[in-house]
Amino acid sequence: MDKKLIIYSVVASFLLLLNGAAAQEFLSEEESLIPPVAKKTEPRPPDVNDTPFYLIGPGDNLSIFVWRNPDLSQSVTVRPDGRVSIPLVEDLEVTGKTPTQLARIIEKELGIYVRDPLVTVIIGGFLGPYSQQIRILGEATQPQAIPFRQDMSVLDVMIAVGGITDFAAGNKTKIIRMVDGVQKEFRIRLDDLIRDGDISANVDMLPGDILIIPESWF
Repeated sequence: MDKKLIIYSVVASFLLLLNGAAAQEFLSEEESLIPPVAKKTEPRPPDVNDTPFYLIGPGDNLSIFVWRNPDLSQSVTVRPDGRVSIPLVEDLEVTGKTPTQLARIIEKELGIYVRDPLVTVIIGGFLGPYSQQIRILGEATQPQAIPFRQDMSVLDVMIAVGGITDFAAGNKTKIIRMVDGVQKEFRIRLDDLIRDGDISANVDMLPGDILIIPESWF
């Protein structure tokens, strides 16, 4: 190959490399002027450990099944004092326990009389303990206490109680909530949410919240 042609080829390759580096440097400078775009992340699937277990409360209906012992299997309602009575076990405290916890307690109690009992507890009614119920007072169409449900919002509560009356001062509504053992008040805008459809006024509810809807003075 001709020496001049070889030299020209080497020089051309060198110039191409220089131009590529310069272009890359220019691109890097341009990219640094563009604000970073937040990465779109897929929502994380719910983790069972993030979901609180249901706690038994007065008024709940319990179906207690004892394997291979139909005489010991019973359907009972939790009394107002938070207790139930079943064959061989009287006045058993059940309020504030999960179905699984209660099943293990019953197994321990029955173990005195039955060899290796296997118990399953199934709940119906779903009222929950008083400490976790949501209480709605004042100018709601149907003031009442309702059981708390996972991911419940104030809009869900309003649907459950039929909304607010014509005399309600919705935007002066308060949520009374215990935070770290201290009672606090939070103002919410029910008028904006219900009458104007402002979904930004929707807020999450927590177990034990008290919703007070005052009456308008005019």
